Amino acid sequence: MLFRSWAQAPGAPWPDVARVADHVGVEHLVVTRHALVRQVLTDPVVYRPDNALDAVTPVPVAALRVLTGHRFRLPPTLANNGGVSHPGIRAVVADALHPTRVAAQRPWLTALVRERVATITAALDAGTPVDLYAELAADLPLLVLARLVELPEAPVGVVKEFARAALELFWAPLDGERQLALAAEVGRFHRVLREFAATGGGLAAELRAAGHPPDVVVGALFFLLVAGQETTSQFLTLLLHRLAGEPAVLAGLRSGAVPVADVVEEGLRLEPPIVTWRRVAAVDTTLGGTAVAAGSSIVLWLARAGRDPAAVAAPDEFRPGQRGSRRHLAFGAGTHRCVGDQLARMEAAVVVAETAPLLDGVTVVRPPWCPDNLTFRMPDAFVVRRPRPARSA
Repeated sequence: MLFRSWAQAPGAPWPDVARVADHVGVEHLVVTRHALVRQVLTDPVVYRPDNALDAVTPVPVAALRVLTGHRFRLPPTLANNGGVSHPGIRAVVADALHPTRVAAQRPWLTALVRERVATITAALDAGTPVDLYAELAADLPLLVLARLVELPEAPVGVVKEFARAALELFWAPLDGERQLALAAEVGRFHRVLREFAATGGGLAAELRAAGHPPDVVVGALFFLLVAGQETTSQFLTLLLHRLAGEPAVLAGLRSGAVPVADVVEEGLRLEPPIVTWRRVAAVDTTLGGTAVAAGSSIVLWLARAGRDPAAVAAPDEFRPGQRGSRRHLAFGAGTHRCVGDQLARMEAAVVVAETAPLLDGVTVVRPPWCPDNLTFRMPDAFVVRRPRPARSA
């Protein structure tokens, strides 16, 4: 269950708090109830974020040597920072992703998506299958993020490969050979980040000006490239796949009866790209009646919390605007709530508004496939086609 929590059948019973061992025998407390997940996220004193970026599969010595050779480090910066430096770092990043700056990108993004949708529609009309992940969703968040914060000069494909390698290296069940290969890929790109952190403009320059050391600048860029764009492209893919099977919602979008924003929020609730997140207990405590020892690893099942009957009216149904739809925890909660939530919402809203018409009547040729991963779903493709009208005799 632990590494395929996103694949659990809707409505299947699960305890509020359960002790589960992972593939290397480490015990975790898995928390499922919305109220309890939120309680942990909003109490950074009792439940610290220190383990948020720890490798789920312990990195072997050979892979550690590779990372060390590239001077790879992930100091407490954003998601894994429970110290006094976190508010200052977060403030600089939040300013770079301010809602006003995000909104200013909407016209440009809309034009780009419309251009892509026109090309995709023409291909579908000609009977050609189209991978909506590759042709539409994969690089959009990266392109927007690059305009907002300035990023190192690197081909889009290289950045995407690095981001997916990092998600696998730190959150997937792996063997030693695979860890070694991933460490080499992540380490190589870390060198690029380190060089950019020292001389680059945009967010890197702002963090330097605020007095943050080079490792912190690298850590912030690392996290943005991984969580700030890869998760959004994953969400766009998962949401489009879900909408392809929701004809009533597509009809509502077409008529204007269903607001786009409601569709995005319901998508975040039911198809979040980040399905779990971790905390570590700082002291002995209790959670939902379960004793929690200091040092315990706590896995917060965000996706399950979004389907909690105590929080939402119809937990397993895609009903935009229903009671509790916006109470999801797809962006977390508390002092570590995702700083890019408005950016992700804007991007999803544009894609839904511009793409919904082409989803009408498509046939799914290849649904998204997601590998084993504790936290991220990482869909690899979403191929659709449009049946051609039968010729009359």
